[in-house]
Amino acid sequence: QFGAVGALTLLSWLVFQSFNQVQEIGCLVFFPESKFLIAASFLILSAFIYLCPLLIHSPCLIDIKEINLTKPDLWGHRGAPMLAPENTMMSFERSATECKVKVFETDVQLSKDGIPFLMHDNKNEFLKRTTNDTQKISCGNQVDISKLQSLNAGKWFIEVSAASDMSLATKRAETQTIPTLTQLLDLAKLHNISIIFDLYRPENCSNTNDTEDTVKVILDSGINHELIYWLPPQNREYVKKTSSFIQVYNNTKEMSAQNGAHLNVKYSDLSADEIRDLRNGGVKVNMYVVNERWMFSLLWCAGASSVTTNNCQVFSKMEQPDWTMVSDVHTCSNSGCLFVLPTPAV
Repeated sequence: QFGAVGALTLLSWLVFQSFNQVQEIGCLVFFPESKFLIAASFLILSAFIYLCPLLIHSPCLIDIKEINLTKPDLWGHRGAPMLAPENTMMSFERSATECKVKVFETDVQLSKDGIPFLMHDNKNEFLKRTTNDTQKISCGNQVDISKLQSLNAGKWFIEVSAASDMSLATKRAETQTIPTLTQLLDLAKLHNISIIFDLYRPENCSNTNDTEDTVKVILDSGINHELIYWLPPQNREYVKKTSSFIQVYNNTKEMSAQNGAHLNVKYSDLSADEIRDLRNGGVKVNMYVVNERWMFSLLWCAGASSVTTNNCQVFSKMEQPDWTMVSDVHTCSNSGCLFVLPTPAV
């Protein structure tokens, strides 16, 4: 809007020059409405540009005192990947201790000997990005867990981060390995933190028992079932029959059909009004992946239950949305009303 106002101001002299030239060249004799059209068009365009902010809708156009919603919970996306190598024990530990996350978000695959391990990438050479694998392994179920855990899963992070110091954190990052799901379950029990995960099967790899094997490992761990947020849609009925995990859905249609109350969707999939309607209906709404403060602030104002983030170390320090604005602020007394310009919340 500021740009449009500036452009309108700079071009106004051309408009008024044309306005005056209409009369000078005698156009009014043949087109008496020309002068009126020029003036009316300019006034209409000016009014639209100056008033268009009234059309702007934001959940943060509200008095901060009227936000009765609690701060969205933080779900650590593969732990705290800005602080430590993703999907490693160091990453999850730092998300728990430094960010106070409520949920560990991760990715699970199965090894050749049926052990669930944590790894996001799931295409050919799926270990290449985050480990020092030189054999170009294409399927997790082609390798035993002992082989997988012999790989280094942290040196890549130091190289990408361009860290040159030899701090204790750096040294520890360099020694990280691929964790098993059992290791993460033990950490979750220790800190009473929930776990949610995608269950991946690398391309061209068959593993028909991945759901059953994963559920068995979780049940054998003895973790409280309410700490497990089950997201994978495959074999959901089997999971319901064998456990009391909290069922989480990735679309409102399936959630409604299953009488669910937990939704996990991309931050751009729902409007602020839709989030509020779902929350008013008793649905827990998690939005992923949210890394910017302004987006976190908007979802906070909208009433999101939680966000999955890579930036937990920043969001954990925020005490309120970065920006809120009251649409009209005024105080009145017997002598009249005083209107005050809205100010951003700091």
